[in-house]
Amino acid sequence: MGLAQENAKFDAGSYLAWEQTQPDKHEYLAGEVYAMVGARLSHVTATGNLFSALHMHLRGSPCRAYASDAKVRIDEADAFFYPDVVVTCDPRDRTTPQYLSHPCLIVEVLSDGTAAFDRGAKFAAYRKLPDLREYGLIDLAARRIEIFRRNAEQHWVLYEYGPGEALELESVGLRIAVDELLRDTEEPPEDNNV
Repeated sequence: MGLAQENAKFDAGSYLAWEQTQPDKHEYLAGEVYAMVGARLSHVTATGNLFSALHMHLRGSPCRAYASDAKVRIDEADAFFYPDVVVTCDPRDRTTPQYLSHPCLIVEVLSDGTAAFDRGAKFAAYRKLPDLREYGLIDLAARRIEIFRRNAEQHWVLYEYGPGEALELESVGLRIAVDELLRDTEEPPEDNNV
């Protein structure tokens, strides 16, 4: 989540129409619009690593993976978000060209500025999606991936994966090495002279 736009109060329809005219992406939550900020290269790399694995794995299936630019609509939360990676297998999502409403998997790559929101209010909103089966958080600083999986009782159970382990994404039947997903995401020390 980025910075709130001053005096920007919208309903969902107005937000969709307005955002089509904007050069940058914006998320929407209960009438407030937030500008998306740029991501670090490690964040982009982690997103790309996961998207590439999912894209190859899902070829020939009814499922589609999207990275960064696909909007997810959550009617019950009055929200639109741009997850880092999202997968839908629902044919209804092919009838709405501006957004997805029935994802089975959503993954966010954490950053210092978004971690609390991704773990809190955003996850609370995502849990209102009836078709969502897994929500993932890639924590690059901790070199860990957390997967929250909805069980048969509709409770969310946390599964943690680290280096040397294989990540299980049951919603799409993918097993992949954590080391592969975290490949090339180490960051050099900050250069304060730039």
